Amino acid sequence: MSQPSAIPPSGGPPLTVLLATPRGFCAGVDRAIQIVERAIGKYGAPVYVRHEIVHNRHVVERLKRLGAVFVEELDECPPDRPVVFSAHGVPKAVPAEAKARRMLYLDATCPLVSKVHVEASRHFDAGREIVLIGHAGHPEVVGTMGQLPEGSVVLVETVADARSFQPRDPANVAFVTQTTLSVDDTAEIVAALRARFPAIAAPHKEDICYATTNRQEAVKQVAVRSEVLLVLGSANSSNSVRLAEVAKRAGSAAYLIDDADGLDLAWLKGVTVVGVTAGASAPEVLVQGVIDRLGESFTVSVEEIDAEHETVSFKLPKVLA
Repeated sequence: MSQPSAIPPSGGPPLTVLLATPRGFCAGVDRAIQIVERAIGKYGAPVYVRHEIVHNRHVVERLKRLGAVFVEELDECPPDRPVVFSAHGVPKAVPAEAKARRMLYLDATCPLVSKVHVEASRHFDAGREIVLIGHAGHPEVVGTMGQLPEGSVVLVETVADARSFQPRDPANVAFVTQTTLSVDDTAEIVAALRARFPAIAAPHKEDICYATTNRQEAVKQVAVRSEVLLVLGSANSSNSVRLAEVAKRAGSAAYLIDDADGLDLAWLKGVTVVGVTAGASAPEVLVQGVIDRLGESFTVSVEEIDAEHETVSFKLPKVLA
């Protein structure tokens, strides 16, 4: 990831900015945004998008300017315009309704979310009771639970939930997880489940996605050296909220902000080292904006902390490739 441009000395007190790498867009977010952009380019505006394509206010507002119209339900879309399903995934009933209305729809579900859908269906077909570790009401959770008949999936949000869960058959249980959870919190919940149900079926490969895991690991490395850590991301972005939680757990003060306008310089009084990262749905321009803002009050030096090099990419739908 390219380092933001250097900041000329402001004459203010020295401030070291530790940039977490990786940060910002993941492959699933990049793919979803490209799907909306290319759909507008191919079919013209408006292109409808069911739910925010990704949870970032700046991304959504830019796509609106290009011609995207964001709605919450399919019945808000005219049948003669394309509709894109968000990166978080949708219940099976949504594409079924789109087909019934003969709509042109494009599925921007992250392939790693689709993998969880496949796993849940496999466990259901094998007759297992399924536990979904996740956050109630999050669109990814709604989409995953909506892959199967109502009552087939039990949502577990906490260790306490895991300890109180009463399955029909304790020997025939499986778990899957939301892809954007705290790695450490999820490990505690899984441990609680495994302590009660030693035979519980687990994902072939961890459901928490590579981008979530890598960004949390990068934050841990930065947080131990930072007095304050700033996370660029929207409040409804699960992975961004988790980054702030991880930073606090690592011992740093942490603040989740949409952009440079959300930065309160009072947080940095007496601070000499600040960490900066961005959630998986936050564009890099927001990081540069924060560094520019810091440069107005401090003599800033930027150091990039490399935790992991990411090379993952996902193919676009054939109709748009």
